[in-house]
Amino acid sequence: MESRNVLVLPGWQNSGPEHWQSRWESLHGYVRVQQHDWMRPLRGDWMAQLEEAILAATGPVVLVAHSLGCMLTAAWAAHSQNTHRVVGALLVAPGDPEREELRAVLKSWSPVVMQRLPFKSVLLGSQNDPYCSLERARAFAHAWGSEFVDYGLAGHINAESGLGDWPDGHALLKNLMLTKEEK
Repeated sequence: MESRNVLVLPGWQNSGPEHWQSRWESLHGYVRVQQHDWMRPLRGDWMAQLEEAILAATGPVVLVAHSLGCMLTAAWAAHSQNTHRVVGALLVAPGDPEREELRAVLKSWSPVVMQRLPFKSVLLGSQNDPYCSLERARAFAHAWGSEFVDYGLAGHINAESGLGDWPDGHALLKNLMLTKEEK
C-alpha cells in the first residue's frame, strides 16, 4: 500500500509535532486529513473532509484515527457510500464526546454512532485515559466490530504518554495493512 493512502485522523485540537501521528507522517509519508476547525469540530464538516480525502486517494485506504478521529471514522462509515475504499482502521484512544465535561464543546458528535464498521479495525484503549473509560472503549470496539487491545496505563495514548515514534502502534498498523495472503 502506498504511504499516501494511509490517512491520519487526529482528534479535537489536532495532533501536535510530538504526537505519534505527526511523527508517523514525517517518518512514513502518511497524509493528515485536514479539518476546517480543529477547535470547534462539527461532525458533518469533518465527515465531508474525510469523504473528500478518501475520494482523492489513488487506491485502497487505511485510516489511522486518534481520539475524536475514532468517532469520525464511525460516523463517516455509517453514512458514506465509499466505505469499500477503506481496507482497515487503527482506532486509538477514542475520545467519548458523551462524557459530561465534553458534551457542550462536542455537541454535534452525540449520539455516538454505534454500528459495525464495514472494514476490519483494531481499537486500543487505555486503563487511565482521561477522555474515555476502558469500559466505554471496550463498548465502542464491540459495537464497531473492532478487535480490542487493552493498552494498559498509557493515558490518552498521545504525546504526553511519551510514546515517541510509537513502534508498537506502527507494528499494529502494518499488521492491519497485510492482506490475507501475506499473513
